[in-house]
Amino acid sequence: MVYIHFIVNPISGSGKHNIGKTELEKHFPKETYKIAVDYSNYKKHAIILTQNAISNNPDCIVVCGGDGTINEVASCLINTKIKLGIIPVGSGNGLASNLNIPKSLDKATEIIRKGNTQFIDVGKVNDHYFFSNVGVGIDATIIKKYESYSKRTLFSYVRASIASSIQFNPMETILSFNNHIVNTNAFMIFISNSNEMGYGMSLTPKASLNDGLLDLVVISKLNLFDKLILGMRVISNKIEKFEKARHTLIEKINIEMPKKIFVDTQIDGEFHNLRTNKIEVTIIKSGLEVLTE
Repeated sequence: MVYIHFIVNPISGSGKHNIGKTELEKHFPKETYKIAVDYSNYKKHAIILTQNAISNNPDCIVVCGGDGTINEVASCLINTKIKLGIIPVGSGNGLASNLNIPKSLDKATEIIRKGNTQFIDVGKVNDHYFFSNVGVGIDATIIKKYESYSKRTLFSYVRASIASSIQFNPMETILSFNNHIVNTNAFMIFISNSNEMGYGMSLTPKASLNDGLLDLVVISKLNLFDKLILGMRVISNKIEKFEKARHTLIEKINIEMPKKIFVDTQIDGEFHNLRTNKIEVTIIKSGLEVLTE
């Protein structure tokens, strides 16, 4: 008997999915599977549900949600023997896309039933974990504005990006990585574990989830014309043609913003205000076991 614990975010993807216990029982017959289903009702609720589920020692915990809900659940499973499963029903679904997990409920549940797994790396930013990416600078401003909109769609993301680009002021930043110290007025500091941000867009198309490295993209202060070019390159997935984006592979980076007290970040597509002006980002190699094709 395989014990699977599902954690469902009922409002992921604008709440248009119908995933619940009745639907899931159609894909996981009672003769073979024991299933339990919990519903996440507010931010960080999935963390509490996962911690409770872990005490029952399931074979795997499956997230039915987007990157934010996945982050809350997966953060509790690092270096445990419990596998993470994903049924992607969020807006962006960047991590699921990188793992080739389809949005189709039939196909996603088939992957879970097959039980094939791989270990992926995990990023850590201060006391928070990330599985797709973390961003400082305009990236965080975009997510903050994006979360203020009533609908999380690609149009909302583009709208937030344009508004943020106009309003955002680059900040003095000191970066320490690979035995280098870089002083810059940072427009964007983007650190990625996966090859997709969501909505099919990427700043790090060659990133790997299990190479033991994080992909760092640093973009310093830009003029209006360069901002327009950057936006076009991101949307068309041709960031490698934007010469002002500096790309480096790292295992660790320290970020300090001496003129700030607190630092806005986005972590796996969710806005966070870190109560410090110093950030350390590191990697946990093969820290999470995930059900994949």
